[in-house]
Amino acid sequence: MFLTSFLRPFFLLLGLWTLAARAMAQAPAPTAPAAATKRQLTAVRISQPIKLDGVLDEAQWQQARPATDFIQNRPKPGPHEKHPTEVRILYDDTNLYVGAIMHDVSPDSIMRELTARDRFGNTDFFGIFLDTYADKLNGYGFFVTPSGGQMDARYSPAGGEDFNWNAVWDSRTSLQGTDWVAELRIPYSAIRFSTTEVQRWGLQLMRQRQRDNAGFFWNEVKPEVNGFVNQWGELQGVQGVKPPLRLSLTPYVSAYVNHNPLSAEGSRPTTTSFNGGADVKWGINESFTLDATLVPDFGQVQSDNQVLNLSPFEVQFNENRQFFTEGTELFNKGNLFYSRRVGATPMGFYGAGSKLRPGEKLVSNPSETQLINATKVSGRTSHGLGIGVFNALSREMQATARNTDTGEERTLTTQPLANYSIVVLDQSLKNNSYLSLINTNVTRAGSTYDANVTGGLFRFNDKQNMYAFDGSVAYSRRRGTQFGSERAVDDRDGYKYSLGYGKVGGTWTWGLNHGIESDTYNPNDLGILFGNNNISQSFEIGYHKYQPFWKVNNFHIFSQLSHSLLYKPTRYQSTRLYVGANTVFTKSFAQLGFNFNFDPQNHNYFEPRVFPLGLYYVQVPGSSNLVLFLNSDTRKKLSLGVNAGLRYAALDERLDRPRRQNYGFGFYPRYRVSNRLTFRYSLDWSLARNQIGYVNGGLDAGQALDRRLIQALGGDTLSGRGPADVLLGRRDVATVSNVLSMAYTFTNRMSFTLRLRHYTSNVHYQDFARLAPGGVETPAAYARNRDNTYNAFNVDAVYSWWFAPGSQVSVVWKNAGTTFLQAEEATPLYFDNLSHTINTPHNNSLSVKVIYFLDYLSLKRR
Repeated sequence: MFLTSFLRPFFLLLGLWTLAARAMAQAPAPTAPAAATKRQLTAVRISQPIKLDGVLDEAQWQQARPATDFIQNRPKPGPHEKHPTEVRILYDDTNLYVGAIMHDVSPDSIMRELTARDRFGNTDFFGIFLDTYADKLNGYGFFVTPSGGQMDARYSPAGGEDFNWNAVWDSRTSLQGTDWVAELRIPYSAIRFSTTEVQRWGLQLMRQRQRDNAGFFWNEVKPEVNGFVNQWGELQGVQGVKPPLRLSLTPYVSAYVNHNPLSAEGSRPTTTSFNGGADVKWGINESFTLDATLVPDFGQVQSDNQVLNLSPFEVQFNENRQFFTEGTELFNKGNLFYSRRVGATPMGFYGAGSKLRPGEKLVSNPSETQLINATKVSGRTSHGLGIGVFNALSREMQATARNTDTGEERTLTTQPLANYSIVVLDQSLKNNSYLSLINTNVTRAGSTYDANVTGGLFRFNDKQNMYAFDGSVAYSRRRGTQFGSERAVDDRDGYKYSLGYGKVGGTWTWGLNHGIESDTYNPNDLGILFGNNNISQSFEIGYHKYQPFWKVNNFHIFSQLSHSLLYKPTRYQSTRLYVGANTVFTKSFAQLGFNFNFDPQNHNYFEPRVFPLGLYYVQVPGSSNLVLFLNSDTRKKLSLGVNAGLRYAALDERLDRPRRQNYGFGFYPRYRVSNRLTFRYSLDWSLARNQIGYVNGGLDAGQALDRRLIQALGGDTLSGRGPADVLLGRRDVATVSNVLSMAYTFTNRMSFTLRLRHYTSNVHYQDFARLAPGGVETPAAYARNRDNTYNAFNVDAVYSWWFAPGSQVSVVWKNAGTTFLQAEEATPLYFDNLSHTINTPHNNSLSVKVIYFLDYLSLKRR
């Protein structure tokens, strides 16, 4: 009964897929979807500035012809708006002014939740989009809510919709009877454009009417047409304006009090520090801007979500540092830049303990590399050529060792002085196409290695923007010796390439892709790649129903068949068939969907941790995985997201083992107490039963039980030669992550957020096996308890006040603690882990930071 209920939505969506396929089979052959005719709006020049108060009572507003008759894009594309919108645009020598009136039926129909900057929430909003070079690929977006909240974003093929970008602009809103009014002032210093006497910019206007969950665009945006910026209208009438001198300085001061009860002996548990620095923004010319951060301070960024990593690959963390998230769309081209490499853990951090002399201990070993400065130069010419240059310099990092008998201290270099740089050239082409060249470079001082990667990528669309041919190629080069060693660095030269062709527009879409990453391709000094030595090919197909039918607003189903080989030696790795679908119901706006994949038997060459690859692999039985998800209507005070998944594997008949099974569950409620206060909670639970994997931590010759096994596996503890074969373990892994967050917004300029996270993962080993070449596994007699439990607990509390455009005061409290329990100490009991983690001494940090935006033009006028 439970299984039948669990699978019912799956069969429902399969039935919808069948009905859609039958309907398409009876329909005439599809034609290329045509973009809507481009509308035009004329801006009016004014001689006197507008008073920004959210009231359009100046006579100048009546001189401009309004943009009206917006067209719905969601939930049902095509209908014209019933509640009119009027937008007028004015300009002078320094600013673009936007006045918008959103008519409605009553004040209660205007949703207006207060949120922090760049957070939409449950609210109406108005937005204006500008493509200042009219290349139909790149643009700016500025949004405002009825409560005065602001959001801004950049649009590009590489970054999509990027809300990490922040500009300095101003707006005011007001409620007037049954309408709400937005008045925006966008200084020319916030955008970039050419010196042409007559400007022709791409223009789009948007209104979100949250009560109906409906989004409207002035120039119709058809979801079946590939691209977004290419579906904007045109702004005319702007002439005689010049790009201003864009020069601003944002100095900061910060103060920290840090309490670490686990400080090394002889060190104070409580420390204080005071910092100062500045961000500089300089418009080199009308197209290019230099951004520099001098003596940066990133101590207030949100804590990383630390996890127990049992895989052979590193954990990728989110980037929370604003300098590395804002305006980086050019540098993200080709996925060759992983910004967390800059200021990362020092290369020799984990090996510092092995360099201690007898009688010494580490009293200091910084876990983060300190940056001296970082600089970006980026922009785009009037001919569509985007140029980006990034450079960062990090200081030499040192650990401190102290002799416990004499008190003498010495330093150990853990990271040499290093320079990181990126150069990007990105040429926009007609038909929503582009051609790009990227180079990344890491140069380190002293006798260690340097790294360089050069890559190119392209996308060519046909005139109808219906079919696309794309691809990329990259070459990596590393020269020098391993850090702290005389041994030459490995992976000295390598390459990768990928090619794809497919149909990118219309109701039916499909794509064919092929790629290779050589066994020596390594971009990881400034990029991230989890595994090279790979040949992959895939075919994907999708069907998209954008118009409402039956009881749903839309329907999407997509499928992919992929195949992977090891590049060297060329051997089979895996095959996967994936099917996914989702839909949104018309009345409830609930989203329902599933993801299903079938994986025949595959060979995992990375799990044994034996290099070069190809000799050892873990044979993984075939399995099927189904995940169902449901998201309720987010307009309600209480909304809920939930998902549940099950992976069921075939029996591995080589050994007497139970079959492998994975279970997963996610629960994500959100309760909006008022327009100011919102609570969010997320629970992620997973259980992997009878998982087979490399025993984390490996074997330790210092352990008596391990020494016997090392010898049994072909190793020699006297000579130091490691075992010839690999120890695998059959284990159960249970993981629980709880995150509770609260946001209270005092005004549209002031907010407070609190985030608590507890993560625990427990590993319990059932038995062990010896892995020989060719995937052969035999039982291993091994009695050492290798169970372990990892716990992490974090608190991030942030008060933020934007007291002036671009100027902010922030007060942050951070609390962090982790525990790693092994053998008999490990426990699968969740509340025991929670209690143990909370009662373990934590590191606490309280900081205050003030930044102040100084604009040269404003100071000059004063």
